[in-house]
Amino acid sequence: MVRVYIETYGCTMNQADSDIMRGIIARNFELADSIEDADVIVINSCGVIDFTERKIMRRALELKARGKKVVMAGCLPRISTKKVEAVADALISPDNIHKVDLAIKSALRNEKVTFIGKNGIDKSKLCGVKLRLRENAIAIVSISEGCVGRCSFCATRFARGRLRSFSIESIVEEVRQCVRMGFREIQLTSQDTGAYGLDRGEHMLPELLNEISEIEGEFRVRVGMMNPHHAVKMLDDLINAFSSPKIYKFIHVPVQSGDNEVLRDMRRDHTVEDYVEVVRAFRKAFDDVMVSTDIIVGYPTESEEAFWKSYELLKETEPDIVNITRFSKRPFTPASKLKDIPDWIKKERSRRLTKLAREIGLRRNRRFIGRKMRVLITKRGKEETFMARADSYRPVILKEGEIGTFVEAKIVDCAFNYLVGVN
Repeated sequence: MVRVYIETYGCTMNQADSDIMRGIIARNFELADSIEDADVIVINSCGVIDFTERKIMRRALELKARGKKVVMAGCLPRISTKKVEAVADALISPDNIHKVDLAIKSALRNEKVTFIGKNGIDKSKLCGVKLRLRENAIAIVSISEGCVGRCSFCATRFARGRLRSFSIESIVEEVRQCVRMGFREIQLTSQDTGAYGLDRGEHMLPELLNEISEIEGEFRVRVGMMNPHHAVKMLDDLINAFSSPKIYKFIHVPVQSGDNEVLRDMRRDHTVEDYVEVVRAFRKAFDDVMVSTDIIVGYPTESEEAFWKSYELLKETEPDIVNITRFSKRPFTPASKLKDIPDWIKKERSRRLTKLAREIGLRRNRRFIGRKMRVLITKRGKEETFMARADSYRPVILKEGEIGTFVEAKIVDCAFNYLVGVN
């Protein structure tokens, strides 16, 4: 029996796609426990930055040198088709993952195939074939694919296409199945959860969250990234939906820059003020909200003044998590034609923002020392610990516990990015 192993890179959407591919592969092949035991490796790739692409391409060459057949899935087959064709035995794009078995069979016959045509499948209807790894209490559920954005730096939109929102009925049924199976944390994912429903004429995320909240059982829902210009347009309905005890009080709203001129150059379709409004509204509505945002440093039109505006914005809004990325040119994007900023400037700006973000995270987490909170234990952590989540999705490290259970924890210490509790 041919043995197949999936190696996944990138976002939670890719992880959800791997669950689907794992189920399809299991019908025709044996799933290997490790790369060493596998004949074929499916690389579910990410192409968000150049560094990641180079890393994955080196990995593919390394696997080929070890005698493995390599099927390249994920975003790179569309973002960098020619490069991938030069190293992989077969290519499949994100909306062709239901053909992964055909790609593997072709690779084994030494017939290089490229399944990268536009399909637009509703992946929520494939939930019945998903094979989730039961290593933790977390299940990832895709609510849409593609986006309505036009960001000048982003190549992922080429790979994922225009927005296709999956049906509320299918998503709710998948969540219900996950809860019945014992999963206690449901992560809703897409390229932009805030855009959910726009291809059908309206913002439908609050409606979806309300429907999910009606599902019987004790579980928590983490809502994935939403862009500020969508969140601000449905702010009242969104906050009402988040009022459910089943929804983590966690928002990921990527601002990308603290300068409105840079945001216009990035074609972000939102302003700094939109981001600030969303953060302030959520913090006013709930006692504790965990705020995550993204910053791109070194965008070609980011001046020194523009950078310091980003710095001051972080000081003002104090996000709990800041994902900092140095600008990286991606093929076929408008920003790739602009004159790049020297790497040493990007590195220095990144270093300054990282230092500030850690100071903010530590200061905000220290508020919880001495408090008691109810947390959900979701998975194993490092060095025989357990990872738990508070209602705000704040990570709490425990020394003992049982995955999938809710416990009372007293917070005794913290770092900039997690709390330490005893139960």
